[in-house]
Amino acid sequence: MSLTIISLIKQVPLPSEMRMGADGLMDRTKAKSIINIDCQFGLEAGLQMKKQYPDAKMIVCSMGPNSFEPSLKKAISMGYDEAYLLSDRRLGGSDTFATGLAISTMLKHLGYNKDSKEPFIIFAGRQTSDGDTAHVPSQVAESMGIPQATFVESVKPDGNGNVIAKRIIEGGYQMLKLPMPCTISLTPTGVPPRKPSLSGAIKARNAKIHVLNIDEIGLGTEKIGITGSPTIVAAVTNLISERPPVAIAEGHNDKQKVESFIANFIQGGNVLKKKDKAEKKEVERPDFPVKDIRGDARGILTWAEITNGKIARPSLELLTPARKLAKELGDDTKITTVLIGKNVLELSQTLFEYGSDEVILVENDKLEEYLAMPFSDIIKQIIEERKPEIALFAATTAGRELAPRIGMKTGSGVTADCTGLEIGEYINKKEKLIISPILHSRRPTYGESKLATILGFIFPQISTARAGTFEVPERQQGRTGILSTFTPILFDDDFKVEIEKTVRGEGGLQNLFDADIIVSGGRGTTGDNLELVKQLADALKLQGIKAEWAASRVVVDEGVAEYARQIGQTGKTVRPKVYISIGISGAIQHISGMKESGKVVAIDHNPKASIFHNADFGIVGEYQDIIPELIEKVKQGFTFGIEPLKS
Repeated sequence: MSLTIISLIKQVPLPSEMRMGADGLMDRTKAKSIINIDCQFGLEAGLQMKKQYPDAKMIVCSMGPNSFEPSLKKAISMGYDEAYLLSDRRLGGSDTFATGLAISTMLKHLGYNKDSKEPFIIFAGRQTSDGDTAHVPSQVAESMGIPQATFVESVKPDGNGNVIAKRIIEGGYQMLKLPMPCTISLTPTGVPPRKPSLSGAIKARNAKIHVLNIDEIGLGTEKIGITGSPTIVAAVTNLISERPPVAIAEGHNDKQKVESFIANFIQGGNVLKKKDKAEKKEVERPDFPVKDIRGDARGILTWAEITNGKIARPSLELLTPARKLAKELGDDTKITTVLIGKNVLELSQTLFEYGSDEVILVENDKLEEYLAMPFSDIIKQIIEERKPEIALFAATTAGRELAPRIGMKTGSGVTADCTGLEIGEYINKKEKLIISPILHSRRPTYGESKLATILGFIFPQISTARAGTFEVPERQQGRTGILSTFTPILFDDDFKVEIEKTVRGEGGLQNLFDADIIVSGGRGTTGDNLELVKQLADALKLQGIKAEWAASRVVVDEGVAEYARQIGQTGKTVRPKVYISIGISGAIQHISGMKESGKVVAIDHNPKASIFHNADFGIVGEYQDIIPELIEKVKQGFTFGIEPLKS
């Protein structure tokens, strides 16, 4: 078999050097750039595949300015044969929809499409550090009409023209069998990327980078760049911690420090009040005419993800912003939830009681478990029939691959990983027009240092909501609604991907969301494989406290903890009553996942660690000495102010 292995990469600024221009777009002129970390794992996955197919052709592709050429040459030095760069000023400002369209068009121009006689496989990183959407691999796959697997940890061929991918999901993993051609996006938990060889570096020095423009690949300007993108960045603001200064425990030894901490905690610790946010400056609203561009699009659509026979908590969380948006829109705006599965009728009542006005039931024996291709086809057909103005998905593993495929099908684009959703307006000064109502989707970006407001002008406006950000609405026992059924048109190609095995462990996602106390370990705790972290959580459980342990991304990447326990920008967002951070430096990517916690306790040996700027209480010392002292205090009845559960 003559196989072509394609890797998609992006050059990104170092997170510490990210800067934003006055136009709200990334300013790359002064920042040192690297190949995006996740993309490096995609490159390595392609090289690992090469071992099974020694005659395979290795191609690396990217989109960006000519300054991206060094990254492409690095890929060649690692073992790739050819490099292609799509570079055109007219692509500037493209959103993920436009980017996915441009990259897929380039690949088709190079001769790769779903009907290609020769097999090929596309590798990509899970997401990029500057955008953090995880959308483009899905959008490329959808545009090319090929299957995909996202959040993949490992992949290997089966010898029959298929690949077996281990896909990380909430609480466990899946083993998927995909036929080639297909797209695979890699997590940083795969095989670490290799360093270039000397011979590779020599080869790269003389290698030609094939630079293409949109005219050469046959891509028009209607759906690229700022003007052709279905979404725009309307505003970008700085994200600033609102916690008061941390109360650091005092003492000459570890025992005294722990006793000082407990005294502070019991007394309430830092009595400083949170600073009020600066009042927004009133901006004079121009006297422009107001235009409603929704046409006949009305109502809000959500998708109910099913996990272990129940509605997944993040899908229930969606109903909180959905109800808020419905109230803001008025006019009896209805919330409709799509429920897909096998024998799932009884779950519709759960959705009614949590806030859905209508449930559209799609039952089929083949749909017992989530699959991207049939599920996206079903929801696309429902959207065409019902014409919702807003469609919301939870930013779970499934939601983050499903939503961008639907966005590509409908031409709507998608806003990823939102932490705020509200109805507002858009003042178009160029056309002297006010567009209202319109969805304002707010999401952290640029390494969680900025908060971007994204607007979409093609309906439905699609957004994914960060799991754990919104509270589950109060359940109204006995509440009912409209139950409808839908029979989709499905094709054999929708079921090309086979689920060979699904494994979900105990704990993980659900327990983290339900926990009153979360004990989280970082790089500084890997020396004992998080044993002391787990022991503290277990000690709290023995006292009748809903406690759970978790980890930072670096710990998960090292294989010490499973992905389901990762807290942070690329993991879970949690809001326990008490969050105990142990050996975590406090990178903004981690802070984003726990900043809504009631009280934050930070333990680290470095008194200058950033985590102390985002904590209420702090203990400076070696965790190996501090945690045993804390465990003893827990055994004596100290439970961080949380009342034990009644037996």
